[in-house]
Amino acid sequence: MYKYNDFDSAFLAERNRQFRTQVERRIDGALTEDEFKPLRLMNGLYLQLHAYMLRVAIPYGTLNPNQMRALALLAAKWDKGYGHFTTRQNIQYNWPKLKDVPDMLDALAEVSLHAIQTSGNTIRNVTADHFAGAAADEIEDPRPIAELIRQWSTDHPEFQFMGRKFKIAVSGASNDRAVLKAHDLAVQIVKNDEGEVGYQVLVGGGLGRTPMIGKVLNEFVAADDLLPYIESVISVWNQLGRRDNKYKARIKITVHELGLEKIRELTEERFAQVRPTFGGADQALFQDIQRHFAAPEFRDGGTEGFDAAYDSDPVFRAWADTNLAAHKAPGHAIVTISTKKHGATPGDATAEQMREMADIAEEFAYGELRISHEQNVILPHVHKNDLPAIHARLKAADLATANIGLISDIIACPGMDYCALATARSIPVAQEIATRFEDLKMEHDVGHLQIKISGCINACGHHHVGHIGILGLDRAGVENYQITLGGDATETAAIGTRTGPGFAYDEIVPAVERIVATYLEQRESAEEEFLQTYRRVGMEPFKAALYPASEKKVA
Repeated sequence: MYKYNDFDSAFLAERNRQFRTQVERRIDGALTEDEFKPLRLMNGLYLQLHAYMLRVAIPYGTLNPNQMRALALLAAKWDKGYGHFTTRQNIQYNWPKLKDVPDMLDALAEVSLHAIQTSGNTIRNVTADHFAGAAADEIEDPRPIAELIRQWSTDHPEFQFMGRKFKIAVSGASNDRAVLKAHDLAVQIVKNDEGEVGYQVLVGGGLGRTPMIGKVLNEFVAADDLLPYIESVISVWNQLGRRDNKYKARIKITVHELGLEKIRELTEERFAQVRPTFGGADQALFQDIQRHFAAPEFRDGGTEGFDAAYDSDPVFRAWADTNLAAHKAPGHAIVTISTKKHGATPGDATAEQMREMADIAEEFAYGELRISHEQNVILPHVHKNDLPAIHARLKAADLATANIGLISDIIACPGMDYCALATARSIPVAQEIATRFEDLKMEHDVGHLQIKISGCINACGHHHVGHIGILGLDRAGVENYQITLGGDATETAAIGTRTGPGFAYDEIVPAVERIVATYLEQRESAEEEFLQTYRRVGMEPFKAALYPASEKKVA
């Protein structure tokens, strides 16, 4: 993991000092809320429905135990005892008092965390594959690239007040676990025909009111050209992007309006100008950064303890079957800790749970944790013989739900319970769906099925790329939920197709039940997953189940 140097610490201390003064001026009335707004947004502070909300960056989703304990401290001391992990690998605190925010930021700085560029029209927190550095299908750990981009983009003078926000994701694996094609810009580590490692660069992805799948701008950028190439892309968009309409200001609209070839041409022109200005300084920095991401010294030993528990304990076996993933080191596994207990708020963790996860990581997981865009917590490196003990600890902390990838492992934005932009509730819908299928004991029979829920058109819940996507809208003061089917957040990314008219709040769970029942009827075998069945049979069987001819739904 990257460790702050003296410059990093001094920079953060000065930023926090400045913001403390700005908060004091707001409280004593020297600044109006309108004057304060751009200052607070530069420091991750929003004004939501009921209170301020502080969004803390977790760069590329990576934490050490002390950092997780600091997140727990913020929840316990200055909030209501919990935090909310987001689809941007951040954590949000929904109830801080304005006077306490500077103290919260200082507590974060003590463990090298901050809230800079988690909001505003700038380059946001860089996200990454949550299995980075551990995955068996990985070419290289992408986190050094993410850290290089983070350092370069922080307070970059050209990119602090752009037409709209800009989101970047990186991955080094063949399987896309970072939703690369839904980002403004994405970096995929690849190898060319000569076996050289380089980077495929994608642009123009994004969800929201105009969902689009990212396109390949450059198949192979050499390692020493990546940062000047990224700067060239963003610089071109920053000059050409729409500023007359915020809904058309994202790079996906610029790519759509000008065409990919024109963007490629302009990027190459700008790259020829930008590249000489770097002078190799970025590569020297990158080499220094890479030293911080050396893999742990994985311990040897057999897996007899794991094998015995797996054979004798059905509860442990069910958890292992759903919540473990293949690791690159023999005898090890990647653990995903579900924050989606049936009936709970997806993505929420209490201060006590955060402290317990920190302790487990310190004791068993080489001192590393990750936050996934799916709002779960990852122990990336665990020896299999330690898994029975970890499972017991998680069970005691109410964190051992065995549902990763199943229907209750739902992504959901905060919706109208918290967000000032939301037009409908998300959290209660997710809770009711999860509880319903737990009551029916159908989850494991249904298998891999991703439901994603957004409470407004901004799509923070990634509903467009859910196998089943749910979008909550306001229709004449009444909540109405549209359903899309066939979305895909992986390397075969696709935007879901709307089924038809929306459903009232009390109709949405029964509608999901009918979709699942149709899938179970249509699938050719238990091994055929929902998305495979949908792609084979198409929309019509599901529409027939959702909209019987004798019924009329609200449009």
